[in-house]
Order: sequence, then C-alpha cells, then structure tokens
Amino acid sequence: MAEQESLEFGKADFVLMDTVSMPEFMANLKLRFEKGRIYTFIGEVVVSVNPYKLLNIYGRDTIEQYKGRELYERPPHLFAIADAAYKAMKRRAKDTCIVISGESGAGKTEASKYIMQYIAAITNPGQRAEVERVKNMLLKSNCVLEAFGNAKTNRNDNSSRFGKYMDINFDFKGDPIGGHINNYLLEKSRVIVQQPGERSFHSFYQLLQGGSEQILRSLHLQKSLSSYNYIHVGAQLKSSINDAAEFKVVADAMKVIGFTPEEIQTVYKILATILHLGNLKFVVDGDTPLIENDKVVSIIAELLSTKTDMVEKALLYRTVATGRDIIDKQHTEQEASYGRDAFAKAIYERLFCWIVTRINDIIEVKNYDTTIHGKNTVIGVLDIYGFEIFDNNSFEQFCINYCNEKLQQLFIQLVLKQEQEEYQREGIPWKHVGFL
Repeated sequence: MAEQESLEFGKADFVLMDTVSMPEFMANLKLRFEKGRIYTFIGEVVVSVNPYKLLNIYGRDTIEQYKGRELYERPPHLFAIADAAYKAMKRRAKDTCIVISGESGAGKTEASKYIMQYIAAITNPGQRAEVERVKNMLLKSNCVLEAFGNAKTNRNDNSSRFGKYMDINFDFKGDPIGGHINNYLLEKSRVIVQQPGERSFHSFYQLLQGGSEQILRSLHLQKSLSSYNYIHVGAQLKSSINDAAEFKVVADAMKVIGFTPEEIQTVYKILATILHLGNLKFVVDGDTPLIENDKVVSIIAELLSTKTDMVEKALLYRTVATGRDIIDKQHTEQEASYGRDAFAKAIYERLFCWIVTRINDIIEVKNYDTTIHGKNTVIGVLDIYGFEIFDNNSFEQFCINYCNEKLQQLFIQLVLKQEQEEYQREGIPWKHVGFL
C-alpha cells in the first residue's frame, strides 16, 4: 500500500488527461493495469479492470488507509467509493446508492463483496452485539446467494445469473441495523440447458460433490455428475471453484443465518428432485405418452412428499378450463418433455426466491423506533449481471443486455447532464457534450 501511495503510473484520474480519445484512454488503462493498478478514477466514478487473480489490496491495513479520507486523498480504489458513500449518508442523513455495472466477468460480484466487507469493517467494530450480528448475516448471505444464483460461464467461473440490489440500513450513529435484498430475473433456463463450456448453478455440483454418502443416499443420488441430464454438459468442465469445500461453507452459512436443519434438508430434496426430473424419459404407446422409468417417478414423489399418481398426472396431463367445465388433456411426447423442463425451472426459481425471502426475514430491520432513535438511512448496492453475447441468445440474455443498456444510459445522463447543468449554473464556459 505504501508503494501504491508513493508511486502512480499514468493518470490516476481520467479527468486529468490533456486530450481524451479512445486510444489514449485505453493506453492509460493498459499502462496502469500492467503496473498493478487495477482502479482508475473518472471523477467520482471508479473504473476497474479484472486481474483474474487475488491481489493483496483489500486487507485491514488498506481499509485503514481509506477510512474517513476524502475521495481523492488516496489512490483510486473501491474502498474510496464505499467510504465516500458512507460519509455522504452519515453527514447528510440521506440515502445513497452504489451502482456496479460492466460486462460479464468484469468483477462486479467481487466488487460488491469488497464494498460490503469495507462497510462492515469501518462501522464501530465490536461496539454492540446486535450490530455485529447484522454485519455477520449480511456477509454470510453472499455465499448462499452465490451458490444458488451463480454459475460458471465461458467468461467467468463465478458469474451472477441474477440481479441483486441490497439495501443496508443504518441507525443515526451510522451502525448497520439490517438490510433487504431484492433479486431480479434469475436465469432459470440455465437449470435445463447450458451453452457449451458452461455449467448450471453451483448448488447442483456442490451437493453432488460435497454431500455425505448418507445425504446422497437419502436423496437417491450418486456423485457421478455425468449421470444427470440437466448438468451433464458441464459435468467434466474444470473451474477454479472447489465444489466439495464450498458445499460445507454454504451449509455452515445457512446455519449461521438461521435456516433450520429441516429447511436445509428440504433445499437438498428440491435440488435432487430437479436432477431426477432431468432423467425422466417419455415413450409413446400408440398416441399415448408414458413415463419410461417409473422408479424415478417414485423417487420424485418421495422427495416432494406427494403421491406417485399425482406426479404422473402433473407430468402427463394439463388442466384446461372450458367455460364451466374443467378437463384434463393428455400431453403429446413433446409437450410432456416441455412440461417437465418448465416444472424444473419453476421449482428452482421458487426455491431461490424462498431462500432470498428467508434471508430477508433474518436481516430486515426489526424493532427500530424512529421517534426514539431517529431516522434510519440506507446505502444501496446494485450488482446486476453483465452484458453478454452468445451464439444463441436466450430471452433472459436479451433482458439482461437491455437492462445493462438502460443502466449505462442512466449513468451517462447522471454524469454528463448533471455536470453540464452545474457548469451552466456557475457560468463556466464549456463545449456542449451531446448524448442520447
């Protein structure tokens, strides 16, 4: 850190560049990156370049260097932004927000975690047991959400496949007293199909690789990843993640957050149900589709605590309302396969939303009387998953890319429009910068 303070390379703030052009911008970014400076300011914005390796720039000593400092007192860093947001909230008693945007694999999820860790580290450590509990819950919730909402993609071994907006609530003294997570647009199609070179959500691999023999036996599962049709595409892919170790970390985090042993076991049952659903095959007897492997149906019924005939009916028929009459219409083989896949996606999405709801139940602000303690304020952290182009773009990816474009437009509007309005108010001559 001392070296970074004394020695900077290129322009630490793009605003200081004499001429601004794309080649010069990229050359400055490249020079700084090659010298180990992955952060560069653009005014109050930080540009980050993912080094795809761990750097020793997030420890306690670095936190102390940025704590309570003004934005430009220290070299560009995520911590500078986090500290500025915290100070602004505390000084003005107004809500603030940190927006993290960029392409898939840019390092947005890691950035959001470092921001959370920084805020947890600088807020009156060890002062109150309840504050420490809240901070611990907020940090522990990250790995649980990543297990069920992240996946290996071709760009990133730990890519967020959902959008996350987290509110952190603070009391009048600036201590965290709770939070709330909003999740957006889980990429549930990944449950049933993945692009070549990619995996499904981490949770499936963690269960199969990390679950004990007793757990797997109770779920009628085996460790062989390639035995399950929904995940066999990515079964043999190498990733930087140790699924077996992560299984234990996530299970421990769920216990700390407050999930009961029965709830955790139910989560495993739902994951197992989805894996078994992928192995269901339909055969046609004349015009009538039948389920080929009855044993799998019995396993699914057991895991879902329901009857075998109800599972069969759900997979082979659809209910149609015609006026006052309600009839069961049999699926074709193609419809049955489509229905099975839709069922698997819907179960996983509801599981994910339930997990978010359970976490919110634990971390949300409780028993805070504003008449006694004053107004509570919020720092929001938005981590939306990144822009990406595939050979075969899904509808979900279209929505993701559209959302990213809208966020970028908002960013341009806030930065350029507000700056130019300020120039106008203060009578500063400038050349108008047009934007859409």
